[in-house]
Amino acid sequence: MELTKKQMYQSRMGKKISDQFMMDEDYNVPDTKSDIARIVLGVGDVQIDGVKRVESYLYVTGQLCFQILYATDQEEPRLTSLEGKMPFEEMVYTEEEGEKEFYVTNARVEFNATMIHSRKLNIKAMMDLEVRSDELVNEEMTTDIEDDDQIFKKQKPMQLLQLHTSKKDTYRIKEEINIPGTKENIGQVLWCDISSRRLDTRLEDDVLQLQGELQVFCFYESQDGKLDWVEQAVPYEGRVECGGADSSMYHHAMADLNDANADIRTDEDGEMRVLGIEGTLELRIAIYREESTELLEDVYSLEKSCNLEIKDASYEELIMQNHSKCKVGEQLSLPEIKDDILQICHSSGTMQIENKEIVANGIMVEGILHLCFLYVKENDQIPFDTWQGMIPFSYVIESNETCSNMNFDIASSLEQLSITLLGGDEIEVKAVLAFHSFFRRLVEAKVITDISFEPMALEELEKRPGVVGYIVKDGDDLWSLAKRYNTTIDSIMDVNEISDENNIRTGDKILIFKENMSIL
Repeated sequence: MELTKKQMYQSRMGKKISDQFMMDEDYNVPDTKSDIARIVLGVGDVQIDGVKRVESYLYVTGQLCFQILYATDQEEPRLTSLEGKMPFEEMVYTEEEGEKEFYVTNARVEFNATMIHSRKLNIKAMMDLEVRSDELVNEEMTTDIEDDDQIFKKQKPMQLLQLHTSKKDTYRIKEEINIPGTKENIGQVLWCDISSRRLDTRLEDDVLQLQGELQVFCFYESQDGKLDWVEQAVPYEGRVECGGADSSMYHHAMADLNDANADIRTDEDGEMRVLGIEGTLELRIAIYREESTELLEDVYSLEKSCNLEIKDASYEELIMQNHSKCKVGEQLSLPEIKDDILQICHSSGTMQIENKEIVANGIMVEGILHLCFLYVKENDQIPFDTWQGMIPFSYVIESNETCSNMNFDIASSLEQLSITLLGGDEIEVKAVLAFHSFFRRLVEAKVITDISFEPMALEELEKRPGVVGYIVKDGDDLWSLAKRYNTTIDSIMDVNEISDENNIRTGDKILIFKENMSIL
C-alpha cells in the first residue's frame, strides 16, 4: 500500500502590527546653505532599511528623509532648499513565534519643521509603521492510494492555489524630461517632487512586465535668477525576471518608489534643458498557479479493517483578482488664503488607509487623502506659499463572493489628482484612487497521513445483517452507507435502481445487501 502525496506551497500572512513613535531632533543648517528667514514648505518620507527579529521584538531601522523649501535671510530674499536624512531605530513588540520574515507594509510620517533661529531647525516627525509577517508553508496533501487488494476510496475534486514564486526584487527607473520651449533654462533645482501615479503589471513567459507612470514636478531658478517650474507625467516600461511564470498564472505585486531624484543635464545644443529622472521601484511579488487536484477523504475495504491517521490542514482557493478605481471629489472653502492665492502651480497627495473590513459585497476600505498644494501669492519678494489639508474617503472593492475566512492583499495608489481654483475662497479637489486586489478563500481539510490495515474478525463479519431496510436521514450519502454496511456504492445503486449517487433524499427507503449476499 502506498499513498500518493502532493506538496502545496502557500504564503501565510500574519496579523498586522501597528507602531507609532515620535522623532524630535534639532537640525543644523549645512554651512553651504544660506540662512533661513521663513520656511515655505517641508515634507518628510520614511525609508526602511531593515527589519530584524530580536527575541520578542522587531528591530526596525530606517531613515527620515526630508526636503525643505525656504526663503533666505538676505537683503533680497530668494528661494532655496535643503535636503537631509535622520536615522532611526525602533523596537516593535510581537507575539508571533516561529521562523517568519517580517517587513513593513506601510510607513507614514506627519512632518513638521520649525525655525529655532536662522541656522537651526527643530524637526518633529510622527511615524506610523504597519508591520506584518510572511511565512512560507509547505502543506502536504494525500491525493490517492495504490494497493493490490480491493480498496474503495472517496476523493474530493478541488481547485487550489499553489504558490509558484515569492520574491523581493528591484527595478531601476531611468528616464529624461525635455523642458518645453516656453520655459527658461534651468540654473538650480529648488524643489523636486517625484511620485508614482500608476503601475500596471502583467505576467508573461518568465517575466513580470511593468508599465507605469511617474508624476514629476520640478521648481527651479533659471540661469537669469527667475523662478519657474515644469510638471510632466513620465511613462516607463520594464520587466522583472520570474523564472517559470506564464500568462495563465495569477499574481499580486506591492511596489514602493525609493531614492527618486532629478538631475540637470544638457540637451544636444549644450543648454541646461533636460532633467534626468531616476528612482528605484522596490517590489514584493507573489505568483500563484491554480491547480485541479483531488483530496483523498476516506478509504475502506470489504475484507480488512482500515485505520486512518488524519491531520488538520488548510489550503487556499482563488476568489478573484480585481483592479478597480474610486473617484473622489470635494469642494473646499479656504477663507484663510482667499486674499493671497493667485494660481496653484503644483498639488500632491498621499493615501492613508485606516480600515479594511469584509462586508457583504466585498472589502470596505476607509481612509484619508492628505493634500498639499504650492501656490503663487501676492508678494513681491517671495510670491509662493503652501496649503495642507485632508479629505476622508470610503470605497467598497466589489467581490463576486465574500466569506469570513477570506485572505486578501490590497495595493493602493493615488493615480490622478487635480486641485483647481473655483473663484472666491473655493477650490475643487478631484482624485482617482486605484486598488489592485487579490482575494482568496481559506479551505480547511482533513488529510489522511497514513493508513494501516488489519484482518477483519470473522465473528464481526457474521454478526452483520445480510439485508437492511434503511430510511435515508439528513446528511446521509451512499458512500457512508456503503462503508457502514460493508458493501459498495454500485451495489446499492443497482439494487435500488438509483441512476445518480447524489440523487438520494431524506426519507427515501432503500435496501442494502451485504456484499456477496445479494438475492437479486
